[in-house]
Amino acid sequence: MKTRLLLLFLIGFNWLFSQEERRHIVFFETDQYIVLPTEESRLLLFLSEIESLDIEKISIYGFCDDTGSKNYNLRLSQYRANSIKTIFSNNEFDETRITNVDGKGEVLLKVVDEEDVAKIRGLNRKVEIRVQPYSPPRTEADLVKPKPKEFSEAIKGDVKAGDKFLLENMLFNTGYSTLLPESKKTLQKIAETLIEREDIYFTIQGHVCCTQNGRDAVDRRTNKQNLSAARAKYIYDYLEKKGVDKRRMKYVGMRRKFPLGGEPKYDRRVEILVTYVGAAD
Repeated sequence: MKTRLLLLFLIGFNWLFSQEERRHIVFFETDQYIVLPTEESRLLLFLSEIESLDIEKISIYGFCDDTGSKNYNLRLSQYRANSIKTIFSNNEFDETRITNVDGKGEVLLKVVDEEDVAKIRGLNRKVEIRVQPYSPPRTEADLVKPKPKEFSEAIKGDVKAGDKFLLENMLFNTGYSTLLPESKKTLQKIAETLIEREDIYFTIQGHVCCTQNGRDAVDRRTNKQNLSAARAKYIYDYLEKKGVDKRRMKYVGMRRKFPLGGEPKYDRRVEILVTYVGAAD
């Protein structure tokens, strides 16, 4: 009986914790709004911890110490908040979830001991991030999903140049070109289908979500801003390894030019554009 009660308590505690607001602080050098490498590493770790949450809203607040003028500190604190928003965007966090990006200006100095002044000012040069998950969590019925053609079936029928297919269930880890585990079996099936249809030539198009102005996202593995191309190449390399002739394939990164709408994870996708249909060599 005690074991059962303990188990129920732990389940309830974990559920409550998953709905709690998460917070993170990024610290800055004096008069700077560029994020230090150590602080960016801490922030990326925080992003990896929250990326599985069903996030309702994200608030980003910038602050300064008290050494500059009021107007200067307001501008600098806003620049700091903006720089953090850019990192969220470059790492595929949905901008529509970011509801506040505000520079709050200076934090008044509260001196306990004169020796603490420099330390306190250092702690006031910061951006506070607050992440609020949905509570209660949304169900699958609440989420908007695109309705793609079933590639493995559609490709077996009549196909012509210009046809485009969304590879179903090709879902990627946030910020990476690697697939989620549930997608790998589907990719194997796609490879088998394309081996059968050796008359089809195609371009693999990689996409990302959530970046600003249609830009590409950052590949966290390489730290290069070419994630959409990296995702397309991941599929290209897999298909070649499984026996699809590389002369039939090309790959390209589409950045965030063509969002589907709905949940961000569905924009982390790969599509196949048929470029030619003819007799196999």
